[in-house]
Amino acid sequence: MSRSQIQIGIIPTYKSFLLRCLATSVLLVISGCNGGTSLQNTLSPDPKLTTPAVVTQPQDSATPSNFPTDFPLYPQAKLQSTQPEAEGTVTTWVTPDPIDLVYTFYQKELAAKQWQIATAPSDSNPQLIAKQEQQTVTIAPQTSTDRQQTGVTTYTISLIGIAPTPTPTSPAPSASPTPSTKPTSSNFLPATTAEYLSDLTKLGVLTSADTNPSGKIAPANRVVTRGEYARWLVAAHNKINSTKPTQQIKLATTDTKPAFQDVPTTNPDFPSIQGLAEAGIIPSTLSGDTTTIRFRPDAQLTREQLILWKVPLDTRQSLPAASLDAVRQTWGFQDAAKIEPKALRAVLADFQNGEQSNIRRVFGYTTLFQPKKTVNLGEVAIAIWYFGANSEGLSAHDAIGN
Repeated sequence: MSRSQIQIGIIPTYKSFLLRCLATSVLLVISGCNGGTSLQNTLSPDPKLTTPAVVTQPQDSATPSNFPTDFPLYPQAKLQSTQPEAEGTVTTWVTPDPIDLVYTFYQKELAAKQWQIATAPSDSNPQLIAKQEQQTVTIAPQTSTDRQQTGVTTYTISLIGIAPTPTPTSPAPSASPTPSTKPTSSNFLPATTAEYLSDLTKLGVLTSADTNPSGKIAPANRVVTRGEYARWLVAAHNKINSTKPTQQIKLATTDTKPAFQDVPTTNPDFPSIQGLAEAGIIPSTLSGDTTTIRFRPDAQLTREQLILWKVPLDTRQSLPAASLDAVRQTWGFQDAAKIEPKALRAVLADFQNGEQSNIRRVFGYTTLFQPKKTVNLGEVAIAIWYFGANSEGLSAHDAIGN
């Protein structure tokens, strides 16, 4: 064998030897780094990398832990922060909706859950305060300029106090209920307009001259004047609330300076009209409406005037701030833009009275309020037959039974 043939045979053998040495070295290094684990385990994928990651979605509208589980939360609001206080919690929320829609939601929902509305929001006091048992909740707009964003409403909910834990008690022995002999306003409504008129006549609010001015039985749809409505409104309110002297509308005396140029002391309806003006129920110069110097007692009554004068006697609170959007969202009126701004506030407040609201009882379901439409005798009778809020009022039917 020649020298060249020997060299050719040695080269592959040498290369094979070197590759085997290199592989052995790599295995030893891997084995040492894994504490003796097998090559199969060493080269297998990390089980941590094969487990899918769990993503936690932010609970923007979750009820704060120390809020009652059934506390209503505005559906379009997001929780921004929670600040513990000495006796409660202050939470901050944001929503794209205006604050009056937030107020409308909470006034309705809190009342439905047996919270008592202590203070309704108004222009001078823009906050809602409600109480239940040992708890007080305050809802107010965030006024800090650094928290405001364009098109965003920021508000706080402050809940102070702790809901009492109910004590288990043994069930009381059942007793046969005593049937009620007199239906109350919460479960009784007249079936016809004639019954409303009859109750108010029995109570002395309406007279034969009111219901039958021409000597014949007048139809319930005869048009009512502003002066007539003022007289009946005060008479019905005072007679139905006769057991509550502190809630009476005081009639004005003839030695009082008239609030309106066209209602002198000689006008037979002066005591009622002046009394409503002095109580701040109807707009006048006494309430700061310097342009309202005439009452127009012989003018025909409109729907928005009926609601504007009646609602304050139901709620006994300042009328809330209102906007066209709030009225459209609550009532769904297509013609909300035609309602006078003052009456708009009363229309929004009336919505909080649920099924006892004047608009529902008098006009039924409608998407057109028709604020300038005249009101008839039957509609007025239905409105002034009942006074009160949250189904806790009194009716002419109740007053007759007293």
